[in-house]
Amino acid sequence: MRPTFDEMHGAGGAVREHYRVYERWLQQQPRETMMARREEAEVIFRRVGITFAVYGAKDEDGAGTERLIPFDLIPRIIPAGEWRELERGLRQRVTALNRFIHDVYHGQEILKAGVVPAEQVLRNAQFRPEMMGVDVPGGVYSHVAGVDIVRAANADGSGTYYVLEDNLRVPSGVSYMLEDRKMMMRLFPELFARHRVAPVAHYPDLLLETLRAVAPAGLNDPTVVVLTPGMYNSAYFEHAFLAQQMGVELVEGQDLFVRDGFVYMRTTQGPKRVDVIYRRVDDDFLDPAAFRPDSTLGCAGLLEVYRKGNITLANAIGTGVADDKSIYPYVPKMVEFYLGEKPILANVPTYQCRESEDLKYVLDHLGELVVKEVHGAGGYGMLVGPAATAAEIAEFRKALEAHPSNYVAQPTLSLSTCPTFVDAGVAPRHIDLRPFVLSGKTVQMVPGGLTRVALKEGSLVVNSSQGGGTKDTWVLED
Repeated sequence: MRPTFDEMHGAGGAVREHYRVYERWLQQQPRETMMARREEAEVIFRRVGITFAVYGAKDEDGAGTERLIPFDLIPRIIPAGEWRELERGLRQRVTALNRFIHDVYHGQEILKAGVVPAEQVLRNAQFRPEMMGVDVPGGVYSHVAGVDIVRAANADGSGTYYVLEDNLRVPSGVSYMLEDRKMMMRLFPELFARHRVAPVAHYPDLLLETLRAVAPAGLNDPTVVVLTPGMYNSAYFEHAFLAQQMGVELVEGQDLFVRDGFVYMRTTQGPKRVDVIYRRVDDDFLDPAAFRPDSTLGCAGLLEVYRKGNITLANAIGTGVADDKSIYPYVPKMVEFYLGEKPILANVPTYQCRESEDLKYVLDHLGELVVKEVHGAGGYGMLVGPAATAAEIAEFRKALEAHPSNYVAQPTLSLSTCPTFVDAGVAPRHIDLRPFVLSGKTVQMVPGGLTRVALKEGSLVVNSSQGGGTKDTWVLED
């Protein structure tokens, strides 16, 4: 098995150049001081209300539980040159994905060329026939993309970045990126005097600029709102936070209505026309007249207004067809097909269990692979072979044999580790990175993203719903 790439330490334990100033500072910090800072952070996060709801979990009174996402005090540091290359790769990938979604709902050239199998798209649960022929401003479908990136060690000890997943529907987590930075600046101001860390606080400004740029044509001062499913949603803190930071209204479906081909929100001054909806509600629940009739989260008639071009939805209806795990293996080919370029960021090699040869290999090597549901999210519905018991593997084998097309499998990458402050002191823990890519008139992003960390020793699952935490991500400016 290949060694694990450590973000701070290179061969023989030598500290990497971009971590040297920080590492010297860390060595001088008493454990008691770090523990006190961690407790201070927890108190502040609770006071601000930075929690997420845990679906299915109940407290002793039977009410749903809310938890803090654990925050780690030790940042993940990325040197400037490394980030520039990552940024180039992200811009290229998200541009190709937006071209793919436009093509799927228009000429379907990539399907006709046989680059992506037509049945993989047209029979996909996330494909929305209602979007066929619908033109969206600028041809942008995924205005906010959260691309999950991991780094694995090569045989020579160097590291390579891989894209693990493209989140193009309603990606979450950016509020934690912003609050983690605010917390680090509060707890350790002296560190920011020693390092030139690229800022991230302007993300809400970039987001609002992106949303206003994709408003229906002819509007000088478009009205933007954030649509939330409500306070019981696991990411409600983020919805309220972003609306407040952008200075726009946070609305629920019941606050909106359709009249004369436009969408309006109810206000104390009377109805106000809405031009752009940053929606944090899944497709199925957006419009009970078009999708699920039992939904109380959306606005009846919204799809018809959308099809007429009188409202912009970010992200667009139907973007999920491009972030499905069964489509993911084709993204490098999309880059070549639409942009005529070689992909800058590599995919993780992926076995598609709907293919008989791939399925045979996966069944023969279940104990070595990570197997995921193609529509799964949040770390659920997956098998991490090396960490699973014989009984869990046997149970998963039955599900896989019964519905092979529901699954893909990948080699177990040993995600890179970063020093993390745990109860026993400083220890390596596995991490990933979710940069947030904004697409409007241009494609832009703030430097870094949300670093998620698997706090359990040896665990590769970084999802907050599975006990993961977060770190501040520093991109150095020099």
